[in-house]
Amino acid sequence: MKSNENPIWPYIEAKRERFIGLSDRVFDTPEIAYTEVRSCAEHTAMLKSEGFRVREAVAGIPTAVIGEAGEGGPVIAILGEYDALPGLSQAPGVAEHTSISDNGYGHGCGHNLLGSAAMLAATAVKDWLEAEGIAGRVRYYGCPAEEGGAAKTYMVREGLFDDVDIAITWHPASFNGVDDARSLANTRIDFFFTGKAAHAAGAPELGRSALDAVELMNIGVNYMREHMPDDARVHYAYLDAGGPAPNVVQAKATVRQLIRSRDLQGLAELVTRVRAIADGAALMSGTKVDSKVYTAVSNLIGNRPLEEAMQAEFDALGPVPFDDTDVEFARQIRETLTRADIADTFQRLSMKPDFDMSVCDFVAPLDRPFAGGMGSTDVGDVSWAVPTVQARVATCAMGTPFHTWQLTAQGKQPFAHKGMVHAAKVMAATARAVIANDVLRSNARKVHAEYLAEFPYTCPIPADTRPPVAAK
Repeated sequence: MKSNENPIWPYIEAKRERFIGLSDRVFDTPEIAYTEVRSCAEHTAMLKSEGFRVREAVAGIPTAVIGEAGEGGPVIAILGEYDALPGLSQAPGVAEHTSISDNGYGHGCGHNLLGSAAMLAATAVKDWLEAEGIAGRVRYYGCPAEEGGAAKTYMVREGLFDDVDIAITWHPASFNGVDDARSLANTRIDFFFTGKAAHAAGAPELGRSALDAVELMNIGVNYMREHMPDDARVHYAYLDAGGPAPNVVQAKATVRQLIRSRDLQGLAELVTRVRAIADGAALMSGTKVDSKVYTAVSNLIGNRPLEEAMQAEFDALGPVPFDDTDVEFARQIRETLTRADIADTFQRLSMKPDFDMSVCDFVAPLDRPFAGGMGSTDVGDVSWAVPTVQARVATCAMGTPFHTWQLTAQGKQPFAHKGMVHAAKVMAATARAVIANDVLRSNARKVHAEYLAEFPYTCPIPADTRPPVAAK
């Protein structure tokens, strides 16, 4: 071990190839929310082979798994994911749009890398604890359905983080840096409208169109956009438009509304308004409306002591060590992107765009101005349950938009593997620092408790809503 090398990094290097293999196997069998049977099986098998104590099908979710190792001491959770996205099938290593299967699934958000790096980090912490004889426990949480399924929210609701001291995770990115802990709380609500069928030409006056109600609801929501906060969002999708026959007054129709807000309080206010619009649409169309929450997640809350600790480990490690071959393939990917795509990453870091930088060669500072829009993640609910920190680590060409074929194309590249191993080192080193430093843990808990004292947590998913494990 080099004199400036973190004592836990060699445990990462010793098993990097095993976990690169895990990442590639998950990439090759992409599965969407709550259907990750093969991906979860791969993760479960790896946990067992590495000597973790394994609990399967936790929180009533067949594709959720927890592996624990160690005894006594603080409990460190390291969070992994392995779900894919629909419509993003793409041949790896090809810098042009080349689907493997029409409308197939693909890892367009890098979760094959995410879960594998998280488990590699957890394994390194386990091995370090054993070698040093240190009291402490590390848990790997195999979390399905981050993409719209909110599995972690259900896992939090079931108390699976109640005895955890600190949670650590990461996400693939086109840059390196500690996450700035900003995301939107959201909920997905299905609105079911029921009307009355009729012959659309012969006796339209006898019908009451559920499809009309859905369209009226969407119009109402669109008018609401002018009168909601700038960073709030509402999206929709027709789940059932009532059938293909235009000469039938549609008796049933369903729309899913995805409502996002900066925080849980703002989300609750928007939901109330959207529900009122649904009631109004039913009244105008002479139909009835019922609704059901499909999923929901909370906004992220930050933890400064943990963020400073992770930044220190990131700075000590430096950026991902890409080589000329990595740069060349990244350059080919960038030729498929627009200048706006590339500029977006730099703008989010409040940096002037560098259109010659193919791969990220720096670690972003912790105190950087925030710019750009926000997405949502079920890591948010974990951050309310326990002090949480996460990293962003470069695994793709600078400026690659996520949820695209370009991201999928890079998912098995050597530079993606390098970023994955780098992420494992950042997380494992942060876990080691947390375990070794009682003051750090105490400060992290204090900051977390102070926030909750001012803003108590309420799970955004109703108590009677179960995980949508049959979702396709």
